[in-house]
Formats: sequence, structure tokens, C-alpha cells
Amino acid sequence: MIAVFAIFLWKRVPAAVAKALDQQIATIRNRLDEAAALRAEAEALKKEYQKKSKAADKEAKAMIERAAHEAEAIVDKANRDAEAMIERRTRMAEDKIAAEERAAINELRASAAAAATGAAEKLIAKRHDAAADARLVDQAIAGLGKGA
Repeated sequence: MIAVFAIFLWKRVPAAVAKALDQQIATIRNRLDEAAALRAEAEALKKEYQKKSKAADKEAKAMIERAAHEAEAIVDKANRDAEAMIERRTRMAEDKIAAEERAAINELRASAAAAATGAAEKLIAKRHDAAADARLVDQAIAGLGKGA
């Protein structure tokens, strides 16, 4: 019986061990294939995220550059607008000063004319009395008769 059992073991055990080892090898191969697939997937994701990161960096740099250009344009426009406003206000102030000068000159002329008229009135009143006025009227009447 022992011999039968030994023969049985000699025939069946190596096959069972080989089968168990084959199953273990297949399991390990499956795990290795799975690990390789996961590694490939991880590498692909890593490359994809690196591309996305580079694209995001590039876009951020472009946005910063655009913002800098826009800010520069805004500053330039603000400077031009400020210069134009200063120029307008300067012109308005100069026009106002010129108008005030003209008004002062006109007022001075009016005062001078009023003073001259008053002085002439006083001078005429002082030099011409009723007799001088009568003579002037007689001369004017005589001049009318000659002209007709």
C-alpha cells in the first residue's frame, strides 16, 4: 500500500505542484501586466498634466503680457487725456484773462471818456456865458442864410 501510495504521490504530486506553480506564475504575470498597465496609464496622465501645466504657464504668461500692454495703453491714454485737459483749461484761463483785460480796458476808456466829457462840460461852462452863447446862435443863423 505504501508502494501504491508512493507511486500515486510520485505521479500526482509533481503535476499538482506544477499546476500550483503555473497558477502562481499566471497570477504574478497578471499582477505584473496590471502593474505595467497602471504604470503606462500613470505615465500617460503625467505627460498629459505636464502638457496642461506648460499650456497653463504659457497662457498665464500671455495673459500677463496682455495685461501689461493694456495697462501701458491705459496709462498712455490717461496721460494724453490729462495733457488735453490741461491744454483746454489753459486756453480757457487765457481766454478769461483776455476777456477781463478787454473789459478793464473798456471800463478804463469809458471812465476816461466820462472824465473828459465832464472836464469839457466844465470848461465850456466856464468859458461860455450867456453872451457867448447868443453870439454863437447869431453866427449859426447867419451861416444858414448864406448857405440858402
